[in-house]
Amino acid sequence: MKNIKYQIILGLILLALISSLILSLKPVSEICDINSECEIVYYSQYNSLFGFQNSYFGVVIFTFLIALILSYFINPTNNKKTIINLIIFVGSLLALYFLYIQNFILQAYCKYCLIVDLSMVISLILILPELKKGLFNFKNDENITTGS
Repeated sequence: MKNIKYQIILGLILLALISSLILSLKPVSEICDINSECEIVYYSQYNSLFGFQNSYFGVVIFTFLIALILSYFINPTNNKKTIINLIIFVGSLLALYFLYIQNFILQAYCKYCLIVDLSMVISLILILPELKKGLFNFKNDENITTGS
């Protein structure tokens, strides 16, 4: 099946988007048990950047990434693939950082955060062969005819 790797990544990013939407739109009392580890993560100092919840950034970034992947399916180019891979790489570094914070600093876990973080890490694992070719693989933006 053509682009199976990116179809799996699309599914993972959709899961991450749904989790980010839940964190963004639902009150913490509805998504976390009272006095749970989820609340500890949600109310921690690590839950926001520049005054915005991390989940808001996730909604924007994952929506953009989904649109880019769908665009890649319609008209596959090297530049689109490189941008997708770059976003996954950076997102995975952030996911690993947030996993570190949950495990070693907060010693508490948010199930929705874990879905987002693990989706990014699994996506990184799927693109590792691409990264071995070089992360910044911008070329003349030609259509890709292979199914990688």
